[in-house]
Amino acid sequence: MANGDLNWITNYIWGIADDVLRDLYVRGKYRDVILPMTVVRRLDSLLESTKKAVLDMKTALDKAGITNQDQALRQAAGQAFYNTSQFTLRDLRARASQQQLKADFEAYLEGFSPNVQEILGNFEFHNQIPRLSKADALGTLIERLLSPDINLSPNPVLHGDGSVKYPGLDNHAMGTIFEELVRRFNEENNEEAGEHWTPRDAIKLMARLIFLPIADQIESGTYLLYDGACGTGGMLTVAEETLQKLAKEHGKQVATHLYGQEINAETYAIAKADLLLKGEGEAADNLVGGPEHSTLSNDAFPAREFDFMLSNPPYGKSWKSDLERMGGKDGIKDPRFIIEHDGDQEFSLLTRSSDGQLLFLANMLSKMKHSTHLGSRIAEVHNGSSLFTGDAGQGESNIRRWIVENDWLEAIVSLPLNMFYNTGIATYIWVLSNRKPEQRKGRVQLIDATQWFKPLRKNLGKKNCELSDDDIHRICDTYLAFKETEQSKIFPNKALGQWKFTVERPLRLKGIDPDRAYTPKEIKELKDTAARDEAAPPVIRKIHKRGATADPLHGVFSATISGKPAVVEYEPDSDLRDTEQVPLLEEGGIEAFIKREVIPYAADAWYDPESVKIGYEISFTRYFYKPPPLRTLEEIRADILALEHATEGLLSEITSGAAQ
Repeated sequence: MANGDLNWITNYIWGIADDVLRDLYVRGKYRDVILPMTVVRRLDSLLESTKKAVLDMKTALDKAGITNQDQALRQAAGQAFYNTSQFTLRDLRARASQQQLKADFEAYLEGFSPNVQEILGNFEFHNQIPRLSKADALGTLIERLLSPDINLSPNPVLHGDGSVKYPGLDNHAMGTIFEELVRRFNEENNEEAGEHWTPRDAIKLMARLIFLPIADQIESGTYLLYDGACGTGGMLTVAEETLQKLAKEHGKQVATHLYGQEINAETYAIAKADLLLKGEGEAADNLVGGPEHSTLSNDAFPAREFDFMLSNPPYGKSWKSDLERMGGKDGIKDPRFIIEHDGDQEFSLLTRSSDGQLLFLANMLSKMKHSTHLGSRIAEVHNGSSLFTGDAGQGESNIRRWIVENDWLEAIVSLPLNMFYNTGIATYIWVLSNRKPEQRKGRVQLIDATQWFKPLRKNLGKKNCELSDDDIHRICDTYLAFKETEQSKIFPNKALGQWKFTVERPLRLKGIDPDRAYTPKEIKELKDTAARDEAAPPVIRKIHKRGATADPLHGVFSATISGKPAVVEYEPDSDLRDTEQVPLLEEGGIEAFIKREVIPYAADAWYDPESVKIGYEISFTRYFYKPPPLRTLEEIRADILALEHATEGLLSEITSGAAQ
């Protein structure tokens, strides 16, 4: 079916909302009725031809006392769903009273299979029926969707002479119409759209970044795709289409299975309905959602591994309620977030409870395939805080460290500002793989795509630009080329990391005995009573046995006790304590840094090896920021002369006025 026909059908359904619901709902709530009714009408049209077979099968199963009837009824319907009520939508048109129509329509809805019931329940469509019935709008709505002017069925509508009046609507075309309705409703409600809906241009880019690098390695077979924050399912469907297209271009045949999890009930219902309408009943069964199905605290696929994963998780959103359900920070044992790394059996990936976006990435990483040729590839959208938030040793930094030290991070792409519907902040696509090609191993690519966009003629919420096909090609070409340019920087993994450690200096107090060591209790009393003095001797807390070796950088010093050489440790002064960060690529490491940057200014300083932590952060500003060029002397001089000319005679006017 041509795009023009699909647009006409979409406009017709959109017009029903305006005509029937205008005085009944505010515009932003039209979708609460139109989306589920569109789903019901399409499913009804698909089930019409097998209605009798389903009812006969239902009767036979009931007589045989079989309770588990789902699969048998699906087979009878020839679909991944069915309806066992006595009615079709056409049967309901002749109801004389609204009360009878309401009762029969509710019975009709209750006859749908459990998977459709779940969709309608998450749409909360049953709550709309009394309102529609009371306003005498339910019958009108059904009439308009059954109108001979529109065909939502897979069978063509014919003229009297047998010629085609309206062609049949296949599953793909119906899915396209439904997605377009969802898009329009999301744009109508742009203040909340970005929370559950990622712009198609961003999704296209993510899908290509995942698939293009391995397009020539795709073999015929089955591939699993996953989105742990799937919203309305757009990422999964675009990724599936992209994979199928690339496989076909390379002469391969692939089967795809989609898996997703979504906590928001309505957007989950949309995603599931979209797949059913496209004829992907199995994929619809692989979506799990609703308020009780948080990806963080209730993983729906703990034993699954996936080939390709995409997601746009919520950022800046608290996950405190998930944290409590998982037993609190001290009680969490989830192997997705408490892992083994670098000899630490309980390496924590737990982030601040105020922002759980990186935990969605950790969840995906836990589902990578490690035994296949292609392994797993991941693309996930984050805001800027995921690049640098979290100190060394904290959850966010630990996630970055875990990723980089395992050499999974291929690239990060900085997107244009104002790309999303409800936020104008900077956003970034992370691209990860556990099968890096040889030239990428040990290195990370950062791409600045902030200036590659096409302005929109009209803003959609905060979104004022989009990625054109040319922009997407340019970004992908830059990624695939893997070369240093003005917009592409390549770094060794260790360039993103640093050591963080504590630098100590000795406590110096007036009146202390420099020839003895003080106990912790004595030191505590001295701190309360004695005055600090830079010229005073340092307080000794330990005198080592004879034969010990001094190591001043680690706090073990040579000293003279009662005229004899000794090796001692000093009590550190918390007021003089400092922290330093040293790049992992620092030549000579921490000790070279201290000798060069600390000892010349504080000869008695040392660092505590126990305090050393490794952290990772990524700064696009450091690598791509370009300060505005300074104005030339000629420009400054011209401005001064212009000001002088503009104010010429002004001073004399003021002084002459004062004299009068």
